[in-house]
Amino acid sequence: MRLLSNGKVFWNLTKLSINNQTPNVLVKLMPASYSSKTPEEQPSQQRLLRYPVLPLNETLDRFLLTAQPHLTPKEFEKQKEITQQFKDKEGDVLQGLLEEAGKREKNWLAQRWLTTAYLKYRDPVTVYISPGMTFPYQKFNDMREYVNYTAKVIYGLGEFKGIVDAGKIPIVKMGKNELDNSQFGKVFGTCRIPIRATDRIEYNPCSNYFVVIYKNHFYKLCLYGKDGNVLSAKSLAKQLDEIMQAESDFGVPYGILTTDTRDNWAEAYEQLSKTPENCEALKTIQGALFTVSLDQCIDVQPDQQANQLILGLIHGGGSNLNSGNRWMDKTIQLVVNPNGNVGFTYEHSPAEGQPIAMMMDYVVKKMSEDDNYGSCGSTEISCKPEKISFATLNPCVDQWIFYAKRNIDKLVKDLECNVLKFKCYGKDYIKKQKLGPDSFVQMALQLAFYKMHKVPGAQYESAHLRIFENGRTETIRSCSNESLAFCKAMTNGKASVEEKACLLREAVAGHQKYARLALQGIGVDRHLLGLKLMAQENNLPIPEFYSSPGYTKSMQFRVSTSQVATIYDAFMGYGPATDDGYAACYNPRDNDIIVAITSWSFNHETNPDKFAKTLENAFLEMQDVLNKNPQANIPKSKL
Repeated sequence: MRLLSNGKVFWNLTKLSINNQTPNVLVKLMPASYSSKTPEEQPSQQRLLRYPVLPLNETLDRFLLTAQPHLTPKEFEKQKEITQQFKDKEGDVLQGLLEEAGKREKNWLAQRWLTTAYLKYRDPVTVYISPGMTFPYQKFNDMREYVNYTAKVIYGLGEFKGIVDAGKIPIVKMGKNELDNSQFGKVFGTCRIPIRATDRIEYNPCSNYFVVIYKNHFYKLCLYGKDGNVLSAKSLAKQLDEIMQAESDFGVPYGILTTDTRDNWAEAYEQLSKTPENCEALKTIQGALFTVSLDQCIDVQPDQQANQLILGLIHGGGSNLNSGNRWMDKTIQLVVNPNGNVGFTYEHSPAEGQPIAMMMDYVVKKMSEDDNYGSCGSTEISCKPEKISFATLNPCVDQWIFYAKRNIDKLVKDLECNVLKFKCYGKDYIKKQKLGPDSFVQMALQLAFYKMHKVPGAQYESAHLRIFENGRTETIRSCSNESLAFCKAMTNGKASVEEKACLLREAVAGHQKYARLALQGIGVDRHLLGLKLMAQENNLPIPEFYSSPGYTKSMQFRVSTSQVATIYDAFMGYGPATDDGYAACYNPRDNDIIVAITSWSFNHETNPDKFAKTLENAFLEMQDVLNKNPQANIPKSKL
């Protein structure tokens, strides 16, 4: 994902596989570091904090510390001068404007972040915005198993929506503060609408149907029976069969338009919308609770299965494979391939990834525990599958489809991936060393980048801001003076094992300190963004500070990372934030660590295969250092 489409640290919240049978089971599944209330105890309205405007001097002091690793001593002295000038002049004025906004709005950032980070973003949502979230790999012996499995997952999504609608997602606390659950209500029925310059979001939470996409054809299916209950898996499977039997030829790949740049898609959308029949078709697709892509089978190469799985979810494989069998504007897309590759593609604008990851956990858990899962649903089918018809293709729209095909094929060619499954140890070992697993992995990524590129890499990790109403994320700047000292010690051949171990622990501790602050909204990036937006909103010049070396270098996030934790053999993946960087999304399990790494093929300095090998060596070297120098008296991470 690009810089402003960042993603997702769930701090183990995605580990909770919700069971909807009893509220108490929901609570028992919560991570030990959180407390929660049962649904009976939940108030009608959550008690959430107001998002603050931080003191300017504190933010700028933190900024200087995070910029220092990327600057020479001379550059750093100059940066301090620029920062002081900004503080004394424009910064003070902009701070006053931001404080006024903070008084008027309970969360001054929420709508501005949605607009700036997502809706104004003009690159494709494919690769740059929308991650893929895998399910564990499946083995379908025939098409009957494939259809039945898909029907059970659809049934599970309907159940999960029922939990959300009933307010049974437990209210979780971080310390004394409740975490905002509003994002769970923003993913079903939600769709991004392409508009030139700035898109918009439509919410349809009361929708009662989903859309199936098969061979580029679109069908509307009711999710609920006449009795109002979710249709049984058997009833859903029957309708999926009807769709697959009805279509022998491929339709016009209208879905591929949604993979293109937002302005290209907006132009095509305007052309499509000139016909009433197309307007009705678009409205129906946009109003669905979610889409289900029944993909065409592609051969799985055993040594590339994980790579093919995540790439299929991220972009569909190109115009000759499944990229047209999508509607990338939908927040939830379930993608199921007969080859066993299954997962979600989710459009990131309305919410972080936690609801999506929790859905996966929920459905996989329920299906693994009950072979007859989905059998107790409604059998009273209220309507047959309804084909969504577009008007006859006109030359103008056909030309936009041609452009979209060309562009997605280039994007597919450019994106490279390597899913590292490190099996030598996992978070259990890291915890025994009295270190935090997330911070440990972050330092391993820092070390791998430094070993490959000989410079510290600005590294992005997002911390949720759910203690605030409508909170989204703050950036954890993982590259620090401590991480740089650790990387140098591990690579210069001069440091002793004791020094390496000490610097490793200091680097992990430094990251944990920053992460704790970021989770409380005390960071650098969102405050500085707010000040810049105040200049833009009030027609003031953008201060020189925003083009200074320290700001630009520390904002060039060459390593875009996130933790998406689940007990299953599953992971999330997405595209890099910069042309010369990597994306690395990881799932640290008890005894292994899965890392989905991507980079761009057109950049000859980056390579996901080499980075994966270097990261594997970094994990092993860090283990060797700790084994040779254990320190039992180091305080355990509070994270």
